[in-house]
Amino acid sequence: MSRGVRWAGAVQGTAAAVQLLITLSFLRSVVQAQVSPDRVHPAPPLDSGAGCAWAAAGVPRVRAQVAGVLDDCLCDIDSIDNFNNYKIFPKIKKLQERDYFRYYKVNLKRPCPFWAEDGHCSIKDCHVEPCPESKIPVGIKAGHSNKYLKVANNTEELEDCEQANKLGAVNSTLSNQSKEAFIDWARYDDSQDHFCELDDERSPAAQYVDLLLNPERYTGYKGPSAWRVWNSIYEENCFKPRSVYRPLNPLAPSRGEDDGESFYTWLEGLCLEKRVFYKLISGLHASINLHLCVNYLLEETWGKPSWGPNIKEFKRRFDPVETKGEGPRRLKNLYFLYLIELRALSKVAPYFERSIVDLYTGNTEEDADTKTLLLSIFQDTKSFPMHFDEKSMFAGDTKGAKSLKEEFRLHFKNISHIMDCVGCDKCRLWGKLQTQGLGTALKILFSEKEIQKLPENSPSKGFQLTRQEIVALLNAFGRLSTSIRELQNFKVLLQHSSSCTHCCEAIVEQFTL
Repeated sequence: MSRGVRWAGAVQGTAAAVQLLITLSFLRSVVQAQVSPDRVHPAPPLDSGAGCAWAAAGVPRVRAQVAGVLDDCLCDIDSIDNFNNYKIFPKIKKLQERDYFRYYKVNLKRPCPFWAEDGHCSIKDCHVEPCPESKIPVGIKAGHSNKYLKVANNTEELEDCEQANKLGAVNSTLSNQSKEAFIDWARYDDSQDHFCELDDERSPAAQYVDLLLNPERYTGYKGPSAWRVWNSIYEENCFKPRSVYRPLNPLAPSRGEDDGESFYTWLEGLCLEKRVFYKLISGLHASINLHLCVNYLLEETWGKPSWGPNIKEFKRRFDPVETKGEGPRRLKNLYFLYLIELRALSKVAPYFERSIVDLYTGNTEEDADTKTLLLSIFQDTKSFPMHFDEKSMFAGDTKGAKSLKEEFRLHFKNISHIMDCVGCDKCRLWGKLQTQGLGTALKILFSEKEIQKLPENSPSKGFQLTRQEIVALLNAFGRLSTSIRELQNFKVLLQHSSSCTHCCEAIVEQFTL
């Protein structure tokens, strides 16, 4: 992009910058809330479910007031900003550049299970460039789901022989029909703690993708196809009774004169678990939208695209006036999602702290450095003083809590299926990765007892993570960390833009990729 074009765009965006600065400043007051002990929520509507933890236990809930901490947890925005931007973000960025975490195996050719996909991208950047086999580190392309374990690395051939002998014994005693049923049972057992549908890495359609060479950014994917995906996620999978007419999709046009407050009054009346589900989806949606605003196609001249922050797009998605108050709520849910995944990292630390775990790529020195960096991140996450308390969820009567948890799991698992309906390959790649990362975080949060029982020197039968889950978990959290960091970058950009027009060119230059 020429200097003249950048200058013209900067001057044109000055007014928008002033208004957006107000938006980000307004966020500080809107996304903070504290518990007011003198105001108690009314009982939940019948659709909230008898299995909801607080309702089943008879615990009163209190209404949030603007003054310091996020809803449903005891953490303030400033603490998250400082912790993330100065402690976590630099480390997680380095981790994502390591070979173990940069290569992700994904099947982008799985058909949409719900409708015939007809979406098309408007620009060529929808395309995902798969990684040539020769570029994949030898330890990764070996293909075993537990390849990060030293035991798997050292005894692979022996285990294969033992496995063959066992299968031979089974084959001599079972009919073909029984064998197929046996395999189905094993798959069912393996999936009981999964909140996501994972791609079959053995499928010929699954390919390795270098995430660093296929960054998440605006691709031009929009219109009915994209709307259909998000509407299906919000309308059909978030917990919502038919009596609530306003679309849960916050980007969908509202009906009538409803300003959304009646919807949020209803939402606050739900039990904790169902509110959390909506906030996780809304936070994920907000984070993805923020990434698109940060890496937006500003201009394409002579085949050389210029990418950078788009203030107008940021305003359209997050400004409180243009979004009728929705924008700050979306950002608030982004912070909530960050806390959920941060908590999962702190809980899963013992799994990786075992000497048996080796993030194996075939490069011994780099593998050791990668694990050291990962453990350092885990230590930081454990030091955070205001974690979300997952024990407050599914804590009612045993039967009702178990039923609600299973409903929660299946709803989220269905959303992971919807990711195969995204019509843009690059959007599908990052949608699947971030959904699987969140699903893995949920799996961790509700597997505390199994993690506590992990053996030090042998693989666990009660709790296990595949390499696909590990890569998705850390990269998904890395995306959230980047989102919060970029919010601060937008604030700096807007501050400078509003104070002087002549400095706009320098700032646009700074944030243009």
